[in-house]
Amino acid sequence: MRVYCAVYARGLRRYSTYRAATAAGVFTNSVFGAINAMVLLALFTARPEINGYDATDAVTQVYVAQALLAPLAIMGPALDLSERIRTGAVGIDLLRPVPVLGWWLAQDLGRVTFDFLFRSVPTFVIGALLFSLALPGDPVRWILTLVSFALAVLVGFGLRYLYSVVGFWLLDTRGVWAIMGPAGPVLAGMLLPLTLFPTGVADVLRLLQWASMVQIPAEVFLGKDTLPGGSVLGGLSLQAGWAVALLTLGAWLTSRATRRVVIQGG
Repeated sequence: MRVYCAVYARGLRRYSTYRAATAAGVFTNSVFGAINAMVLLALFTARPEINGYDATDAVTQVYVAQALLAPLAIMGPALDLSERIRTGAVGIDLLRPVPVLGWWLAQDLGRVTFDFLFRSVPTFVIGALLFSLALPGDPVRWILTLVSFALAVLVGFGLRYLYSVVGFWLLDTRGVWAIMGPAGPVLAGMLLPLTLFPTGVADVLRLLQWASMVQIPAEVFLGKDTLPGGSVLGGLSLQAGWAVALLTLGAWLTSRATRRVVIQGG
């Protein structure tokens, strides 16, 4: 446990040095959030209610999504593990007396902590100042939202780890990111709330792993009954299931790779 705490602290320290980039990220998220919000406001002017969402719900989800963008790294960057696999430097990782997945998870959680405190919170506060957002009035819902955010982080890491670990076979994972980088935000409900899709399509997309990163946390925050199972518990259970499944698959693929794949490069 001490090793993981040290790796977590190192990740937190590493990303805390990029203060100018953090400020620029808050500005960028806030601007793009405002643009997206105004587009949705124009849409809801023509149609005040769509599948249980009104204009306030939609704008709130916009800023929940913008707040989650940096911690989840849904559009990148990839884990440094990808490059280490390509160059062969991952051999050093395999010599450490801790699992590769655990090491990278601890380091990434350090990054997530910094991004959440210094990028997510300011972005959401700016959104609340610019627009009327639907904020929970119940402290319990705030706690459940934080639980949902934490599960979203695990799902996001699980996907990014899988995108990286396939490099043991592909050697270069840039093609994976070229596909999933643009597709992920759409499937997650980051660019457009999934509830605005046709009902059948939205119901299917809401069950996929990407929705567990944005759509479900947003619906937990809003207290919607469109969550899987019709309740917050159903939504959190789905997120937890995807987190366990993705991390388990990542650990299994790592085990297979270290037995069968010859490391290329450095």
